[in-house]
Amino acid sequence: MNDSDIALPLRAHGAPLAIGVLRSAPEDFQVREWLGFEPDGAGEHVLLTVRKRNANTLWVARALARQAQVPPRDIGFAGLKDRDAVTEQAFTVPSKMSPEEWLSVKGDGFEVIAAQRHKRKLKRGAHKGNSFRIVVREAAFDPVALRERLELIRTLGVPNYFGPQRFGRSGNNLQLAREWFQQKTAPRDRAQRGFALSAARSALFNATLAARVAQGTWGTLLDGDVANLDGSGSVFDVALVDAVLRDRCLRLDIHPTGPLWGHGELRTQGPVAEFERQIPEPFEGLRQGLVAAGLTQERRALRAAVHDLAWELDGAMLRLEFRLHRGAFATAVLNEVVTANSLAEEGEDA
Repeated sequence: MNDSDIALPLRAHGAPLAIGVLRSAPEDFQVREWLGFEPDGAGEHVLLTVRKRNANTLWVARALARQAQVPPRDIGFAGLKDRDAVTEQAFTVPSKMSPEEWLSVKGDGFEVIAAQRHKRKLKRGAHKGNSFRIVVREAAFDPVALRERLELIRTLGVPNYFGPQRFGRSGNNLQLAREWFQQKTAPRDRAQRGFALSAARSALFNATLAARVAQGTWGTLLDGDVANLDGSGSVFDVALVDAVLRDRCLRLDIHPTGPLWGHGELRTQGPVAEFERQIPEPFEGLRQGLVAAGLTQERRALRAAVHDLAWELDGAMLRLEFRLHRGAFATAVLNEVVTANSLAEEGEDA
């Protein structure tokens, strides 16, 4: 697997300002899930807030299932979180145990820190987003240049690349997809099939987004684009860009989108659709494989707004705090600031 296949592509705001160390300890990468709703207070499920450290989301889900004596498929959670980090995320468990009893539950690398009754199983993608607290160490930043770069990110957002963790450790998920599509033999394990398809889609999207970055239009609506409403899955066609749409795009209220490949026709029109059809040769096999696997065309915002951005530079240590909507990766923000040498491998989606 070539590192260029899984590295984040072309930057939008210029070269990185420094080289630093990321994840020297799990506490240097903290993620807090933002659900966007409150527990119901009643129901057959218990909505748990779990703090985990160096722990895999799926492993924690299985541990909770054993505690509740239910099948792992009955455990609900909104998304996978970084393994090499300290994260707080929600799980739902169908359980006769009281919320108070759940507060005493802990295991290797995790503990339950809040519990309330809830009516429904938590579904994938049910959260609004994630808040991040990240520390980059051993980085020699110019304070003026750093402030200018972060203000640019606050104003313009960042390219909404899928992070390297989407491709698996050392790109294993993407390699699995390529082997599947070339040999016409799907992995037997359902989870592996899902990870492979996701990696293939992500690689294609990143390639399209990198081309828009090179074109200088990753944050600009074009005639024939499909627009996304910030923080939602809502999209709409843009035949012609008028002053109102242009202003909304400048305010990060709406964003241009790129294709998540599958069968069906592109929603974009004219030159934008033609641009999206020009798949780079190394990725054409992935596109054909996704179509053959039966996935349906979807859209994803090309740009991610970075909310509540704050920072502190303390000598050679940079502390960053920000919030991203569901589906956006913290690595896409870091990519525009610093070249970070991680002391831990990327694990799961943020």
